[in-house]
Amino acid sequence: MHDTTALLIELGSVILGLGIIGRFAGRIGLSPIPLYLLAGLAFGEGGLLPLGASEEFTAIGAEIGVILLLLLLGLEYSASELVTSLKTQYPSGAVDFVLNATPGAIAGLMLGWGPVGAVALAGVTWISSSGVIAKVMTDMGRLGNRETPVILGVLVIEDLAMAVYLPLLTAMLAGVGLAGGSIALLIALGTVGFVLYLALRHGRLISRAVSSDNPEMLLLVVLGLTVLVAGVAQQLQVSAAVGAFLVGIALSGEVAEGARKLLTPLRDLFAAVFFVFFGLSTDPADIPPVLLPAALLAIVTVLTKIGTGWYASRRAGIGPRGRWRAGGTLVARGEFSIVIAGLAVATEPRIGPIATAYVLILVIVGPLTARWTEPVASRLQAKLAGKGKKPAPAVASAGPMPSHDDLTPEHAGRDAD
Repeated sequence: MHDTTALLIELGSVILGLGIIGRFAGRIGLSPIPLYLLAGLAFGEGGLLPLGASEEFTAIGAEIGVILLLLLLGLEYSASELVTSLKTQYPSGAVDFVLNATPGAIAGLMLGWGPVGAVALAGVTWISSSGVIAKVMTDMGRLGNRETPVILGVLVIEDLAMAVYLPLLTAMLAGVGLAGGSIALLIALGTVGFVLYLALRHGRLISRAVSSDNPEMLLLVVLGLTVLVAGVAQQLQVSAAVGAFLVGIALSGEVAEGARKLLTPLRDLFAAVFFVFFGLSTDPADIPPVLLPAALLAIVTVLTKIGTGWYASRRAGIGPRGRWRAGGTLVARGEFSIVIAGLAVATEPRIGPIATAYVLILVIVGPLTARWTEPVASRLQAKLAGKGKKPAPAVASAGPMPSHDDLTPEHAGRDAD
């Protein structure tokens, strides 16, 4: 069969399969990410039906998927929102880093991967999935909850921290040493600072220069600018993903809204290709041996993420129920964890299977913890409180006890978080 014919048949089959998988995931209320990873495992090396002709195209599509994921994420935030989040949420971000990166780093060292593997696995366990979490909060109608700004603040700090972490990891993977890593860090910090400055002071001018009433022109300009900046960032060892994220931050107002509407379908398509490609690069036979360490790591980091959400919400003055909801919502891992593992897999191939298994577990468990952490915790607290109480002595009643309906709004609202 001609190479082009085989490419078209394989590519068409993959995209059609992804569409069917996505619809099925939506029907059962599950994120499609684990199903995309499973599809990649099924059609990769060692899978049921390995793909050959479309492998190179899929690799390029995966790169575009990462760029679009980060661009759309950057479009969700303005530079002023990022600065505000940094000022108010940085203690929560520090706690998040310590609680969730440490288990991954310790596991990497215990598995004998060395410092580079430990730093990579620390990133995998640290970063929550903004995409999965945003979808879960939307589906559950929690966007107006008091804890939602806290959750978004933690996610923003994580995303911004990637602008520093990814260049450092890239430098370590390239083996450039301490001096090279320091240079990469300085370049990353300088780039981030410069873009934030431009966005804060001249964001309107940038948006006006990019703006167009013609959707086709807007799509071409924004997409072309993003890919160009991503390529330059990659050349400077800042990471293409971070470059795309910074482009999204620099755009604001109607331009950001229009670009978001135009690029979301493309993002969804190429993001699906990215997750499939990561699955393609992992041999399914490598998964079963790492299921136990991946499951143990998942259990530990479920608890640490819940602790992060509790701490961050408590700092914001939110009640116990909101604290539990915030912690349960932050559990899901996804796109960033796979991006980090994808960068590291060339240097440390063993990180691919454990990262795949880890993300598969938590991308399924995440929506469940978002829904059930608060009810389960409330019931346990009620039982413990009931066991600790002694029967009150009988006293003469001066009158009938007020019913729930007789409570004033002030009393009735004390438990509403």
